[in-house]
Amino acid sequence: MFGAIGRWFKAVWYKLTGAMDQARRGLDTDPHVMRAKFDEIIKGKVNQIHTYKQAVATLIAQQEKKMAKVKSLTNEVQKLENLKAGALAMAKQAVAKLQGEGKTNEVVHADPNYKKCLTAYNDFAATLTEKQDHIKDLEGDIGEYDGSIASHKINLQQLQRDIEKLKSEAADAVADVITSKEETELADMINGISKDGMAKELQNLRDLRHEMRAEARVSREMAGTDSKVQEAEFLEYARSNTATDEFDALLGMAEGTEGAETAASEPERLEKKSSDSILPE
Repeated sequence: MFGAIGRWFKAVWYKLTGAMDQARRGLDTDPHVMRAKFDEIIKGKVNQIHTYKQAVATLIAQQEKKMAKVKSLTNEVQKLENLKAGALAMAKQAVAKLQGEGKTNEVVHADPNYKKCLTAYNDFAATLTEKQDHIKDLEGDIGEYDGSIASHKINLQQLQRDIEKLKSEAADAVADVITSKEETELADMINGISKDGMAKELQNLRDLRHEMRAEARVSREMAGTDSKVQEAEFLEYARSNTATDEFDALLGMAEGTEGAETAASEPERLEKKSSDSILPE
């Protein structure tokens, strides 16, 4: 019992599923629905490209930011180079003054002015090295951005071409569906299997045509038109044959001509014989 109920529910489900699939197919083959679906797909692709463009724009912004940083660091490096050179020049000047005074190297190294120049020089050199390393890192990142951005631009161009192809495909698909539906409906209408009212109207016209022809035939029969036509045909045939027979007889071509002449001369002889017996002697 439960098995039968289960099979019944399955059958109902299959029927509903089939009906829904058929209805869905009917909607999918509608040109307006197809156009709307293509438009939706194209819109989704365009949104994806827009998001992609934003991501690429972000990369380009990061690259430009790093390039600006490199430019700024390059200016700072140039400044540090000048400062380092200035510290070295001041140190040389201090050392020359102290050595001119006959000071030993120990005294020179202990001189506050010398220490100040040495500390500044070392600081400038360390900072310069740090900034130069930073510039190298940034230039490496900028080079990677160049390759990545170029690849993304190629992908964007391909996606844009795909969208143009999709638009063309949408137009062709909708045109094909409309043409196919028109051809199918026309063929079904001609074959009398169409479900719309046009086929029914066409069949009604065909039936009406047969009915009118049958009605005209019945009317002719009721009015004796057919018998009159037949009589006219018979009379015409008789006249034609009679005229032909008479013409052939005159030419001696008709069948039984000799008999006819004999039959025709026999009364003449009787008439002549009777007339001879009446004449006086």
